[in-house]
Amino acid sequence: MARAIVYTEIGSPDVLQLVEVPDPVAGAGEVVVQIEAAGVNPIDVKQRAGHRPLPPITEPRHVGFDGAGTITALGDGVTGFAVGDRVAIGDTRGTYASALTVPVHNITRLLDGVTSAEGAAIAIPAGTAYQSLRSLAVRKGETLLVHAGSGAVGQAAVQFAVLWGATVVATASPERHEQLRALGAVPVAYGDGLLERVREAAPQGVDVALDCAGTDEAIETSLALVADRERIATIVRGPDAADFGIQAYSGGSPHPLTEQQLAWRREAVGVTINLIEAGDFQIELGPELPLADAARAHELIEQHAASGKIVLVP
Repeated sequence: MARAIVYTEIGSPDVLQLVEVPDPVAGAGEVVVQIEAAGVNPIDVKQRAGHRPLPPITEPRHVGFDGAGTITALGDGVTGFAVGDRVAIGDTRGTYASALTVPVHNITRLLDGVTSAEGAAIAIPAGTAYQSLRSLAVRKGETLLVHAGSGAVGQAAVQFAVLWGATVVATASPERHEQLRALGAVPVAYGDGLLERVREAAPQGVDVALDCAGTDEAIETSLALVADRERIATIVRGPDAADFGIQAYSGGSPHPLTEQQLAWRREAVGVTINLIEAGDFQIELGPELPLADAARAHELIEQHAASGKIVLVP
């Protein structure tokens, strides 16, 4: 039997249960992956707590969308992969597990220089950042403001933008500034006086802004600095983004991502793996916890008590 984390009611982290489930079997166009690491993302926490609308729970709901591991079985029609291949998983519910059936279009081959923990930390954070910056058309020579730049999505956005030749100003608490400087950003502290600090850090002006924080301060500062509201986006304030005339990418937005945006999110996984292998992209890894400690992982996210990406290991 395989093991998986599930919940049967909305609630606190304590609703998460480790249970035995039937061993997965690969159908047509699918593979079975032995999970070696599962990425823990804020969306997992928000869905479990009922902060993101989902249909009523009618059977145990599995948790997690990102992971990495080794292929142990191939379904009919699968080509380009073999048993024993290491892969990253994205956009597949249930990665908090010891093994999982995954559609082949949701896996990307891991290169030798990328660990399973890193592979499990790519799809949602890097995919969101890459798609957001592509949607905002961030270009060489421009200045990008990233709110909550020290989070997983923020750090990915900083790195992509710097690689593309943009100047990046990123907000974070002071103890996280060295991490941002190491990635190539100009860090500024959030809080009272943010607008003036950003203006001082970017006297040339700000062309585009990405909100990963969701605060009124982040929205108001972006609106004050960026002339074109179409070049301001949030990944957190989806429900009221239209009230400000700005873009929203997921984050509770009533408008789904376009096919192009979804394609960019998938593209980002392979792009990021290649950059990590080349030494041009860093993923800050945080606590590594046993699968049975999924509730503790969710508590750490809710309490903002961990720096770096939390991963679960079966």
